[in-house]
Amino acid sequence: MQAFKALLIEERDVAGKKTVVSGFTTLNETDLDPGEVVIRVAYSSINYKDALAATGKGKIIRRFPCVGGIDLSGVVESSGDPRFAPGDKVIATSFDIGVAHHGGYAEVARVPADWVVKLPAGLDLKRAMALGTAGFTAALAVQRMEDNGLTPANGPVIVTGATGGVGSLAVDMLAGLGYAVTALTGKPQESDYLKSLGARDILLRGDLDLAKIRPLDNARWAGAVDNLGGEVLAWILSTMQQAGTVASIGLAASMNLPTTVAPFILRGVSLLGVDSGYMGFPMRQHIWDRLAGDLKPRHLDSLTRTVAFADLPQEFETYIAGQAKGRAVVAVNPSLEGQS
Repeated sequence: MQAFKALLIEERDVAGKKTVVSGFTTLNETDLDPGEVVIRVAYSSINYKDALAATGKGKIIRRFPCVGGIDLSGVVESSGDPRFAPGDKVIATSFDIGVAHHGGYAEVARVPADWVVKLPAGLDLKRAMALGTAGFTAALAVQRMEDNGLTPANGPVIVTGATGGVGSLAVDMLAGLGYAVTALTGKPQESDYLKSLGARDILLRGDLDLAKIRPLDNARWAGAVDNLGGEVLAWILSTMQQAGTVASIGLAASMNLPTTVAPFILRGVSLLGVDSGYMGFPMRQHIWDRLAGDLKPRHLDSLTRTVAFADLPQEFETYIAGQAKGRAVVAVNPSLEGQS
């Protein structure tokens, strides 16, 4: 196999201080981590986690050096596992990809077979990465809330961090299922965007009085998808309806939770943790099948933009600054899409 291009994240000594740096380099297949499946990468995506890893702004990388990119889709080059054959179109997301195992920001990847999902009918390689870990996380949150009894008839659902990748997809998915969705955002200028995805109401984060969160406040929500944590999640818990259900999927604001037991023991609220990183099979396959079916976002193409592989490094600061909207697909080798 010929040498290939990859975005490598390294830790170097800069002026006597360990510093995380990232940049393009050339690798060979012998440089890749162990795994049964070698994949020619067609697309990857950009997640907040990827930006933290590549810039060193968060302690994401668990070993150096590491090729970034927690998502990838592509075509199997070779496989030592009978579940996959050369030419199969596949998806690999989460697990240790891009943080402790060379990831999707490379023209070639090699990963364990247990991390690989065959591309479901109803998706192509590009749209699979428009979904990526963000879409998988949003869909898993919906699945968990439904398993806990949530239905559109129960009442409205709130989504926080609604303009981000996970938030945008969650708004679209829930609205498509018939839920009355309220989008919570700190960006009033994006109200029209959120309504275009199906949000019925917009709630501005600046209008919340988070300095005075009551143990129990007016009951408003039957369900919630929370990307933020911290005081926002505490406020949501205090405003849940009886037997409401909350899916906790992120900590963009804080990993702390300054709340009381009142919502749980007086209103029977359920707080569900959503771990998309290490969710195994058969649930992983089930979620991807739903993403190709009833949970496929109706506005996936319009909320997605494409980034050339060469332009990837300059995109990370947008995510660090909290200015990213929707989803960004990285076109590593889009010509693979047409292969069968």
